[in-house]
Amino acid sequence: MRIVNKKALFNYEILERFEAGIVLAGAEVKSIRDNRCNLGDAYVKVLGSELWLVNADIPKYKYDGSEDYDSAKSRKLLVKKKEMEYLLSKMKQGNLTLVPLSVYSKGERIKVEVGLARGKKKYEKKLKEKERDLDRELLTEKRKYMI
Repeated sequence: MRIVNKKALFNYEILERFEAGIVLAGAEVKSIRDNRCNLGDAYVKVLGSELWLVNADIPKYKYDGSEDYDSAKSRKLLVKKKEMEYLLSKMKQGNLTLVPLSVYSKGERIKVEVGLARGKKKYEKKLKEKERDLDRELLTEKRKYMI
């Protein structure tokens, strides 16, 4: 089970990746294992010496009986102190940000893959789309002449 943030991979150039744990309630874990999580507008924020996953939408588990559930609440990410210091120093050096790339299970735990990223310019995105279109056209032309 792996939920990927395709929007982040398109909008950002990923320089480094690392793994972080996440603090979840029991029903949220079940919802994620049911492949119900949206990372499209999510980002990682540094508050004090902690990382928080903001705007990640984990819908309510269908068999959960609680009424007051906020699906877009901020959730704490768990990283080691050395990793945190390293990330803070890297973010101060360059114009970098932290972006959630994917959510996956590792054994019984749920992990978040976070990337240290630099935003792409508009022309870089257009160039990438153009390359994809050319590859797609080349593939269709190849199929046309295959017997």
